[in-house]
Amino acid sequence: MKNQWDDTIAQTFASDPLAMRVYTSQLLGREPDLVLHGGGNTSVKATVPNFFGDLEEVLYVKGSGWDLATIEAAGFAPVRLEVLKRLAEREHLSDSEMVTQQRAAMLNPHAPTPSVEAILHAIIPFAYVDHTHADAVVTITNSPNGEARIRELYGDRILVIPYVMPGFILARKIWEITHNLNWDNYDGMILMHHGIFTFADKARDAYDQMIHLVTQAETYLTDQGVSTPATAPATDPNWITLATIRKTISQVQGKPMLAQFNQTAEAVGFSRLTNVNEIATRGPITPDHVIRTKPIPVILGTDPETDIHTYAKQYRNYFDRHTNGSLTCLDPAPRWAVWSGYGTLTFDRSIKAAQITTDIVDHTIRAIQAGETLGGWTALPENDLFDMEYWELEQAKLGKAKAEPEFQGKIALVTGAASGIGRACAEYLRSLGAVVIGLDLNPAIVEQMNKPDFVGIQGDVTEPHILNHAVTEAARRFGGLDILVSNAGIFPSSQLIEDLSADIWEQSLAVNLTSHQQLLQACIPILKQGIDPAIVIIATRNVLAPGPGAAAYSVAKAGLTQLARIAALELAPFGIRVNMVHPDCVYDTSIWSEEVLSSRAARYGLTVDAYKTRNLLKTEITSHEVAIMVAAMAGKTFAKTTGAQVPLDGGSDRVI
Repeated sequence: MKNQWDDTIAQTFASDPLAMRVYTSQLLGREPDLVLHGGGNTSVKATVPNFFGDLEEVLYVKGSGWDLATIEAAGFAPVRLEVLKRLAEREHLSDSEMVTQQRAAMLNPHAPTPSVEAILHAIIPFAYVDHTHADAVVTITNSPNGEARIRELYGDRILVIPYVMPGFILARKIWEITHNLNWDNYDGMILMHHGIFTFADKARDAYDQMIHLVTQAETYLTDQGVSTPATAPATDPNWITLATIRKTISQVQGKPMLAQFNQTAEAVGFSRLTNVNEIATRGPITPDHVIRTKPIPVILGTDPETDIHTYAKQYRNYFDRHTNGSLTCLDPAPRWAVWSGYGTLTFDRSIKAAQITTDIVDHTIRAIQAGETLGGWTALPENDLFDMEYWELEQAKLGKAKAEPEFQGKIALVTGAASGIGRACAEYLRSLGAVVIGLDLNPAIVEQMNKPDFVGIQGDVTEPHILNHAVTEAARRFGGLDILVSNAGIFPSSQLIEDLSADIWEQSLAVNLTSHQQLLQACIPILKQGIDPAIVIIATRNVLAPGPGAAAYSVAKAGLTQLARIAALELAPFGIRVNMVHPDCVYDTSIWSEEVLSSRAARYGLTVDAYKTRNLLKTEITSHEVAIMVAAMAGKTFAKTTGAQVPLDGGSDRVI
């Protein structure tokens, strides 16, 4: 493992222990083989003035919710050191009471909640304490005779602690073991099945020792003949099957879930191991991971729906085996899967959370294969994993869940998403929790929608292969499709019928009608596997009240409306709702150029300003207001409605 220490950078923090703590914490956090997404913790002891100017010894310890890779000074909780030491002396203390007492001992009540391992950091008598879940170290501990291997590797300079549940129990156990111990005799401490601690009075020494000890473990694995993980080329699955998997997971969980599909060579190679069913279901690298991954994955074979329901039944049995009768059973849906032959899947309510689990799974499958080389992957017993998954601190969170946005966990596809109504719809749906695929002819869409949960695809909606690609990407990236906003369109230049160009007529039909039919054709199979699926068609007030000079546009949109009505009839048996919105007076869109506005205003003998507010309410409609209506149609407001046509035009006497 490469040592990333930089003297030039470090010297700028030499006189500030907390700043130095931030620096080395980030060095550790940026190495994924040491810690992943909030894992591990660090601390520094310092003497600081309190509010009254009196000096107090304080432990600055990583706060809950912070990631070592990006932690700042604000991420460290300042806790009175003497209080933490006294807590260690208590024979019994619940973890919830421990958290309460730690918060009560903070110098700054607005700081994050201290790590549950704050007491352990406090009793280690060195200024800097580093704790990681180093893959190489934990892999060795998760092997037959793991403790003997660790002692053989490190000798007497390492303190080895049998697995104990994190929190107060662990801190108290180590306090008992080390109460009369000379810590100077040790270079570090390894917690079996958990991780490694290093410590020193200088930040660099603690960091250097961590890198040195982990490198020794990596070298040991190499010397034991641990080979590189299995790899294999990816083969695309049936995307409808993936959507079905995601739908079934969502039904078992009780809420819409996203599915992140991992087709890397390592993920595919692991899924094709002949013994994957057996080795993948022994448990995680460390018990900390069980909060995100559950104890084991589901193995998906030729009948994924049955596999998922079987997993859920077995999970409930697992809960019944270990509950004390006062615990609340978590949802029984798996959080990751081995899809035999295709790769791995992770499931969660947001793409960020699913990506975190994906990273954990990537490290897990490597560690499992390394552990097999050492004689067999050996995770913690089921009861220890249960204790971690149903830890009182985790159970306490169940009653504090925050209200989630309406479309959290849902997947939307919006066409014409680079500007105007389409862009407003994409952004608004995302603000309500949905992940969004945006399709547009404008290449700018790729940069405009360039986030893990907000993906832009450039392409022509009149080309069926582009539409199929967009649908495939919705499945590949997120697991399926729930909401389709069929919006892409053009507004041809105004021409009377006797002067109407054949090219303009054909182009309007191609974009404003045929492309929508082809989009429906591409989306319907996967929408049938959606969660409360909904289609919203962006039509126009011209369907209800056409004007002169707009034959090409109005006829195509009238056909689109009729197409949507028939779709509502055909798709209702599958629970897919189809509704239409007829906007008018929406001028913050790309189709309304100054030329088009002037031309249309002239047709009515009006100025441009008068034309813009020619409705009954004398108001303009914005793209965002259309997006609000679209979201209502896609959501619970219109949950019992299909085939509706809603004008959004400020009121038209011709329509009314």
